[in-house]
Amino acid sequence: MTRKPHDQFAKQFLEELLSPLGKVEANKEVVDETRQVDVLFSPAPTSQAQTQNLGLLGRIALQSTALLEPYRNQPSKTEVRNCLLKLFTVIADSQRKAKREDTSLPESDLARLWILAPSASPALLESFGAKLELENWMRGVYFLPLSFRTAILAINELPVTLDTLWFRLLGRGTVQQQAVRELVALPPENLVRRNVLEIIYRWRISVIIQQDLTEDDQELIMNLTEAYQEARAQAVQEGVQQGVRQGQRLVVENLLRYRFGSVDEELSKVIDSLLQFPPEEFTPLCLQLSREELLARFCQ
Repeated sequence: MTRKPHDQFAKQFLEELLSPLGKVEANKEVVDETRQVDVLFSPAPTSQAQTQNLGLLGRIALQSTALLEPYRNQPSKTEVRNCLLKLFTVIADSQRKAKREDTSLPESDLARLWILAPSASPALLESFGAKLELENWMRGVYFLPLSFRTAILAINELPVTLDTLWFRLLGRGTVQQQAVRELVALPPENLVRRNVLEIIYRWRISVIIQQDLTEDDQELIMNLTEAYQEARAQAVQEGVQQGVRQGQRLVVENLLRYRFGSVDEELSKVIDSLLQFPPEEFTPLCLQLSREELLARFCQ
């Protein structure tokens, strides 16, 4: 288990959101000196139609192969340079592959690096020549010079909209707390909401038992508390509902066993159909219809 709870959470979080869109590889080793890309994402040909719920993350996912490097604190210059080394290694590897296969690899298809930082100081941005491109991208997205194929997302500067929610959940302090409130407020039927809450629930359980948590780790746990509580309530409710369904199935099985002595393979096929009715309706059906009538009605 990783000793860095934020890295663990960020990787699981990004993998969950991006996996429907294409191939996600966490802790991807690249050649040269052994390095690991936090998340390497390659879009699938059919991913275009599935990005509507991911906002800015979905737009980034459609650009090209993406290296996603999330940081809990502002990255240092050395950390940014190390990320660039990973990017250049991935690009070189893809170019070698294209050469071996005698295929072309346009500049626009080369991988891009997205450094996800809770904040980025003017000094850091200026040192790498990173600038906004407000004619095409929202505030908070700073691009290095064109050939570097790299952007730094200053999460605390992103607009507070649904399009940026999934990145703001990786922010710090009030930015992350606000994002958690927005996540919990999403409609319960929102599938991404449901999956992210489940990730937070599992992640919280796995890291809370770790020893020697840093202040950063403890802040992350506190910031995600509301989402964890919502996820726990959801899990309890689903458990209750599952228990009710299991109880009703047992009632139907017992009624059929009472009527016909046993529940064979044929009779077991009608149980799911009977459970579509409330108990006050499936009970008389079990007690009044003959075996032949049940099979004829529910095994069509």
